[in-house]
Amino acid sequence: MRLLRRFAPRNDALLYLGAKNTFSTLNPKDPNFMEINKMSLKYINRKNQEYYLHQGITKTGKPKYYFSMKKKGTLTDVIPDGYEIYENPNGRVFLRKIKVKIIMDNELVIVEKELKKYLEYYKIDVKKNLIIIFTPIQNINSILEIFNIPYNAVKTPSVENLLNEITDYAPTMQFVLIDKEKRIFITRRYCYLGSIDDWIDIGEPNTLENLVKEYIKHIEKDSYYELF
Repeated sequence: MRLLRRFAPRNDALLYLGAKNTFSTLNPKDPNFMEINKMSLKYINRKNQEYYLHQGITKTGKPKYYFSMKKKGTLTDVIPDGYEIYENPNGRVFLRKIKVKIIMDNELVIVEKELKKYLEYYKIDVKKNLIIIFTPIQNINSILEIFNIPYNAVKTPSVENLLNEITDYAPTMQFVLIDKEKRIFITRRYCYLGSIDDWIDIGEPNTLENLVKEYIKHIEKDSYYELF
């Protein structure tokens, strides 16, 4: 069994996470990979849940691979060529095809830098031409009160692990690349009106650096709902 854990940022990142959880990335050459036996591959997500790589067969007789929290079944320790392990902002683990990178690493850094000015807890995910910001569904301060945790203990490893395990995230804002050559984006926020309940465009197209400065400061504030 090969035990996989998340580790420090790299250029081959699969998922970009905020609040002390930067890139979630996997590299078979990294020392954080531990060879236990050659029967199965186990991946531990940020919620400390164990996922096992399974191999199956499609209706047409072709092999298929997927992660499951179940130990039973046909396990494998081989990641097929052209695939990568992906952990989404809420900790679910998937095996997906490697795709050509559209969003650049330096663009994720631009978003991360601005987020750190205003938010303590967030996740950043990338899908094709989208940079998606996720924020906690739960109120972090309420969680601390429930567990009687003083605020000055938030940064301790035990509390960070607790928050990782029990906090879920929802998409809040998107930056959508619409011009690959000029690197022009548009911004979207989620509209919670019953008649819409969907993403809506806000503002005008611009560079990512200008857009993040204009809109990220509104996340988790009343002014967010006034953005159109």
